[in-house]
This record gives sequence, structure tokens and C-alpha cells, in this order.
Amino acid sequence: MEKKESSATGSWPLDNSHISSAVKNSCHPNLKTFLAALSFASFAQALSGSYMKSTITQLERRFDISSYLIGIIDGSFEVGNLLVIAFVSYFGAKLHRPKIISVGCILMSFGTFLMAMPHFISGRYKIETAIRSSVNSTNNLSPCPVSSAESSSVGDRPSLLPPNGCVRESSVSMLAYMFLGNVLRGIGETPIQPLGISYIDDYAESKNAALYIGCVQTISIIGPVFGYLLGSLCAKIYVDIGYMDMETVTITPSDARWVGAWWLGYIIAGIITLMTAVPFWFLPKSLPMPVDKHDASCTPEQSRFLKDSPNMKHKFRPEEPPNLHQMAKEFVPTLKSLLGSPVYIVYLCVTIIQFNSLIGMVTYKPKYIEQHYGQSASKANFLMGMINIPAVALGMFSGGVVMKKFRLGVMGAAKFAFGTSLLGYLLSLFFLAMGCENPKVAGVTVSYTGVEGTSYQEKSLFSDCNSQCSCSGREWDPVCGENGITYASPCLAGCTSSSGSAKNMVFDNCRCLALTMIHSGNMTVTLGQCPRKDDCEKIFPYFLALSVLSSFIISLGGTPGFVLLIRFIKPELKSLALGIHTLATRMLAGIPAPIYFGAIIDTTCLKWGYKLCGGRGACRIYNTSAYRTVYLGLTLVLRTVSFFFCVLGFALLKRHIKRKEKNALISANAEMASLRKEENGSIHCEQVILSTDCSSDSETHL
Repeated sequence: MEKKESSATGSWPLDNSHISSAVKNSCHPNLKTFLAALSFASFAQALSGSYMKSTITQLERRFDISSYLIGIIDGSFEVGNLLVIAFVSYFGAKLHRPKIISVGCILMSFGTFLMAMPHFISGRYKIETAIRSSVNSTNNLSPCPVSSAESSSVGDRPSLLPPNGCVRESSVSMLAYMFLGNVLRGIGETPIQPLGISYIDDYAESKNAALYIGCVQTISIIGPVFGYLLGSLCAKIYVDIGYMDMETVTITPSDARWVGAWWLGYIIAGIITLMTAVPFWFLPKSLPMPVDKHDASCTPEQSRFLKDSPNMKHKFRPEEPPNLHQMAKEFVPTLKSLLGSPVYIVYLCVTIIQFNSLIGMVTYKPKYIEQHYGQSASKANFLMGMINIPAVALGMFSGGVVMKKFRLGVMGAAKFAFGTSLLGYLLSLFFLAMGCENPKVAGVTVSYTGVEGTSYQEKSLFSDCNSQCSCSGREWDPVCGENGITYASPCLAGCTSSSGSAKNMVFDNCRCLALTMIHSGNMTVTLGQCPRKDDCEKIFPYFLALSVLSSFIISLGGTPGFVLLIRFIKPELKSLALGIHTLATRMLAGIPAPIYFGAIIDTTCLKWGYKLCGGRGACRIYNTSAYRTVYLGLTLVLRTVSFFFCVLGFALLKRHIKRKEKNALISANAEMASLRKEENGSIHCEQVILSTDCSSDSETHL
């Protein structure tokens, strides 16, 4: 019997010491190194991606573009994925996965460096202000130029324009460099997830695979923490630091015209990403297969370490060169087999819709915090990095722990992911009630007499109190009056004199303030918008608390949902399934979501800025009520639609599991019958032999 057991397990005796060695070797040192390297690469990729999102408002202001165009640049990352994802996922799984990931990290770093180029090829940032010429002077200057008949009829101050095309060239160059750089980032990022996750799932014990994947996902979520913190730090630094005397800059980081040193973060992120390529280059193509995966389904390459040496050392036979022609020939049939699974198709639909909601929300959340709650870009990025993202990371890790502790199967993981998503959705409904009123801006959200209304037109910026001045309706140089109302410029506030310089400049004798002030006082205004009301400041902490809680609950289902994908798919289709899943979410969510979210947000703009050379620039102030409605409403509608597909998915998954169990039972019964047949044949043979022996003995005895 001992000999039979030895032959059944592979031509050598399997004692307790060998089993212990196999378990230890199931987490091979190279697997630990790969796990650490993959986590670092995922961290770097997430850092640069989140930093890109933290610079959205900075890029809008610096190059005078709309959220719609920023959405196109942001979506170009997914374009890079689309170019190579299917081939990397299919062919890469059969080639040297660690080296392919290393090459991807190098490309990703080059793309990140390229995204910083527009800063070095464009000129210095020029602030849109009406007092640029007077910032270095302490003399009293009048912000109210004498009105002429021509200018008063037009309602605008004549201006001298630089040569045509100056801003257009800068914007086009910026778009080209940013777009191309983000495409390279997308190409480089492609192999990290599908090849890295499948590599871990191949060579880790089944009971530990979910935890390892959860660790990688958790660390990749920590990347945005540092990405947003880096964005917060750079947003505090003026864009042309080192080239400008900061004493002459009249705006602060909370101003709608402030631009931080957005380019600095891309250089830092590029260096970090380049460092991640090093360890992958020295890792082997394949690793020892753990004992619990050494069965008939294992490939000869995966199980070879169990047979090459009696003391289970990691020895491999020379690798056979891959047959690219055969791999290409099998690609289409394999793809048809994968897409022929109804469960996989419904899973794709659910994740595509939910990713649309998630990507659109995350892309513009810092901007939502800025515009709706009156926070600076630096503070919005800091809060995203220090409060919101850690909650997501904790949720992803906790989801992996729950999977391991309760040993959730396919159906259990699906139910858990759906339950957390539904609970997070219900909590998100409360965001609609956490709104702030529009800031009071004369001629934009309120009339000059203080009556609220948002039917803004450029002519509504003019009133009898500023009719004697030749003011421009296109300027945005906001000042705050003692009446709590913001005016688009000192001229439109009806101010006739000024004192001080730079940030300390004060404008006096502002006639428009008299329309809303009951008691006559100092008719003065100061630079910058008026702060938000106290009630908005009180709501903001509750918004942050609910945001953290809902993010944690939703992310709890992230790891179970991801593991679900690689558990109901056939092992030979796993890498391709991950690749097609990534391809679909990139193409149908990653690319369009930032674009149409940005386009819808643009419709809520009340006051657009204008470029120095003419043409519409970046938005200066939004209708906060409309912004909240379209931003949160679109997010919730998409998630509502996804739940209908979840119901269909549960029905198909349940049927899939029953069919799989039935096939397994039939196979087990057939195998049992075969064993019984062999056993009966063996017993019959022994009886015949014994009978023959007995007859022989009888004859001899006789």
C-alpha cells in the first residue's frame, strides 16, 4: 500500500516533512518579492493617477480650458490601455510576466515626465486682473476710469490685444503634450493588474490568494493618499515659483485664479514610477506551485517542482520557447469561449456602469469641494488624501480579511459585494441634503440691491452705481464689500479710489455698496471673494464624515467583487478575462465618464473667465445648487441602473453554480464507478489466482 501511495503522488514518498516543506515553499521568497514589487508599482501608478486628478482645477486655470477638455485629457490614459490591453493580457500571460511589467513601468514614468513639459515650453502665468499695473505703486489710483460715449454704449472697456494666436498655440501644445503623456502612462500601466494579479493567483495558496490580492489593492489605494497630499503641497506653491516676486502677487490660494506648481508633482511621480521597474527585471518567469494546487489541472510547468527533486528544491527544466503562431491561432476561439458566458457579460455590465459613477465622482470631487464649500484646491486635495482615501484603503483590506476569515465562496462574495454597494448607495442619498447657497456676487447671483437670483447675463453686471465708469464685463478681479457681497471687480463696485499695494490694496468710495447698506459707513472693499456663510461651514464637517463612512462601506465589497471575477471563470481563461474586464471598463467608463461629467458640470457655470488674447477661458463661479444636482444626481442614477443588472447577475450566477455542481457530481460518480469496476476486476483476478493455486496444491497433494 505504501508503494501505491508513493506512485499515486508522483514517484516519491510524501511524508510529513515534505508536506511541511511544500507549505513553506508555497510562499516562495520570489513570490514575496513579486508581491512587494507589484504593490510598489500599483502604489506608483495610483499616485500619479490621483495626482493628475488633483491638478484638474490648476490646469483649467493655467491654460484657460473647460472641464470638458480636461475630461478628454484625463480619459486619454484609458486610450493608452485600449491600444495594448487585449494583447498584453493574452500573450503576456504566456510570456515573461515580470519583465513585461518592468517595461510598462518605464513607459509609465516617461509619460509622467512628458506631462510636465507644458510648463517649460509655455510662458509665465499672467493673472487676469484689472489692477496689474498698480500693484507696485503706493499712490492712490482710481479703479474707475472716466466713461466715454463709445465705451458706455458698448458697456466694455477697450483693450489692447497681443498678436492673434498667442494663447491658442500655448493651449494646443499643452493639450498635445498632456494627451500624449497620459497615453504613454496608460500603455505602461496596462500589464500591472492583469498580469500581476494572475501571477499571484497562480503561485499562491488558494486560501491566501484573496488576502494577497487584497494587500495589493490596499496599497494601490494608499497611492492616492500620497498623490492627493502631493497635489495639496504643490497647490500651495505658486506656479512660477523662483521667477516671480511673491510680494507682487495679489491673489491667494483660495482665489479662483490661483495656479499652483502643478508641474512639480509630475516630476516627482515620474521618478518614483521609474524606480518600480527595477525589481521586476530580476524575477523569474514562473515560481513553484503550492501543494493545494498540484492536481490534474496543473500544467506540467507549474507542477514540475514537485517532481524534479525528492527534497522539493525549486528546480525547473529549461523553458521551451513560446509558440506565438499557435497562441495567435487560439486567441479568437478563446475569446469566443469567454464572451459566451452570460455571467461574465452581466458582470461586465455591472462593473462598467458602477465604474462610470465612481470615475466621474472621484475625478471631480476635489473640484466639488472647492466650488460648493468654498475650500481652496490645496485643502480639498489634503482632505481627499488624509480622510477619504484612507477609508477606501481600510475598506478594501477589510474586504480581503472577511473573504479569508469566513471563506466566502462565489455566491457569498457576490452577496457581500452587492450588500455593501447597496448600503453605501443609501447613505449617499443624504449628500443631496447637504447643500450650500450660492455665494452672493453682485450681478451674478444677486442683484446690486441684494435680491437673490441666478439668471446671469453680462449686462446684469452693470448698474447705475457703476455707470459713470468704463468697466469691463469680462474682467474677474473679485473684491469683498463690507455688506458681505462680492463684486466682479473694483470698477463694477463703483469704487473711485484706492490705497495700499499688492495684497494689502483697499478700494474706497465704492458707490454700489450704498444700495444694500442701511447705515452709511466706510464704503470700502478688499481683494478676494467674501467667505461663505457660517451655516455652510457647519455643514462641511458632516459632509466629510458621511463621505468617509459611505466610501468605507462601498469599498468593503471591492476585493470580494474582484475575487469573484477570477473564481467563476475557467482557470485557462483567467488572464484573458481580467484583461477584457480592464479593457471594457477603460473604454466604456474610464474614457467617457470624465468627459460627459465635465461637460455637464460646465453647464452650471455662471461666470466664465476670458483669455488675454480673446476667447472663453476657465469658469470663475458656478451655480452651486445646479452643480450639486447634476454631479450627485448623475452619480446616483448610474448606480441605480447597475442594481437592476445585479438582480439578473444573481439569477445567472446561481444557475451557473448549480450546473457546475451537477457536472462535478456526475464526474465524481463516473470516477467512483470506474474505481469500483477496477476493484471488482482486481478481486475477481485474485479469486482466479487463489483458485488456481488451490487446484495446484490439491493436485500436488493428491
